[in-house]
Amino acid sequence: MHYPTAFLFLILVNGAQAFRICAFNAQRLTLAKVAREQVMDTLVRILARCDIMVLQEVVDSSGSAIPLLLRELNRFDASGPYSTLSSPQLGRSTYVETYVYFYRSHKTQVLSSYVYDDEDDVFAREPFVAQFSLPSDVLPSLVLVPLHTTPKAVEKELNALYDVFLEVSQHWQSKDVILLGDFNADCASLTKKRLDKLKLRTEPGFHWVIADGEDTTVRASTHCAYDRIVLHGERCRSLLHTAAAFDFPTTFQLTEEEALNISDHYPVEVELKLSQAHSVQPLSLTVLLLLSLLSPQLCPAA
Repeated sequence: MHYPTAFLFLILVNGAQAFRICAFNAQRLTLAKVAREQVMDTLVRILARCDIMVLQEVVDSSGSAIPLLLRELNRFDASGPYSTLSSPQLGRSTYVETYVYFYRSHKTQVLSSYVYDDEDDVFAREPFVAQFSLPSDVLPSLVLVPLHTTPKAVEKELNALYDVFLEVSQHWQSKDVILLGDFNADCASLTKKRLDKLKLRTEPGFHWVIADGEDTTVRASTHCAYDRIVLHGERCRSLLHTAAAFDFPTTFQLTEEEALNISDHYPVEVELKLSQAHSVQPLSLTVLLLLSLLSPQLCPAA
């Protein structure tokens, strides 16, 4: 293989595009919390890792916290711009929460969204379902179903989440769905025996990419896989690259006390490879110029 050919091959292979989808229980996110410099700084750096992030436990009654966070995120990260999509306030009493999607609007767009019609009032906070476009020929769109369960009814809500999946997949005629969020699916909230009896575990096709043994909690005194990501659909699973909890205290060198000012949860994330390694990626002008400069040196005339 000639050097320029090899170099071009490496560019094409490395061009496989990664797309990261995240969920994060930001633990009672208010304007007062966001306004704290270290909290804002850390939240922005967490958000900037993700192409789509679902924030949970947003409890800001002022309506100003998310616009402020979005403004600082767009100032911080040149890989934007970012946009947001927020649910109505959801809850059964005076305590309400909002689901908020942050997304890179040059890479993905919201195609449609709705709050699940919870006729039987099973969910304390109904899923706020959204369909996003993806820059992929393999998977041009994907449905996200976030849920923050109440610890008092984890098993009931997670079994009902299967019914949400059925409705969503019928609504959009697509089996490619990601269920994600703070499921409270471990430790005292849900034993391993009860977990294994969930419809999302016994019905075929669901892939729990955050393992049961994963720790998604910040406190050293706890080790629980509360936060989960569940994939469904052959195309979605075929693009799976990595999935993990993001240990932001270690990455950002925070003490436990400093980290708990942000949240007592780690974000969870899944990375999809939206382009196959063998597919041809368009070359930028910079790359073409680089190739033209290197070609005479790498392939001298005979």
